[in-house]
Amino acid sequence: MTQYADSIFVIAIIITTVVIQALVAARAHRKQEHYIPGVVAAELDHHSFVFRSNRTFMNSLENVPLFVVTALLAMFAGVDANTLYVVTTVFATARIVHMALFYKIATNENPSPRSYFYLIGLLTQMVLLGLIFAA
Repeated sequence: MTQYADSIFVIAIIITTVVIQALVAARAHRKQEHYIPGVVAAELDHHSFVFRSNRTFMNSLENVPLFVVTALLAMFAGVDANTLYVVTTVFATARIVHMALFYKIATNENPSPRSYFYLIGLLTQMVLLGLIFAA
């Protein structure tokens, strides 16, 4: 597994990003005047940072675990270590930019700039699956 040390480090960064998102979402949620723990008001939309921080975290919970499992599977399948490092780095970068844009841009329009980085992450996942099947 030492050949995959760089990829494992990037996976740790990805997981750390999700933990940060959880903390940001929890803090934003608790700053509201009226809140119920664990419930985001249905009337909120992308113009609310509470909504955006929650959706950023939820989106990561929907996407990151699958990617991490796929990256680990790639290691067991013997995908080239340098290739896996590049793929995990692209995914991590896309997720971090997606997060930053989701926090910064309050728009209900779709696609928004963050959508493109979501798509890059999704395509990276598909590339990784292709590499596993090729290995």
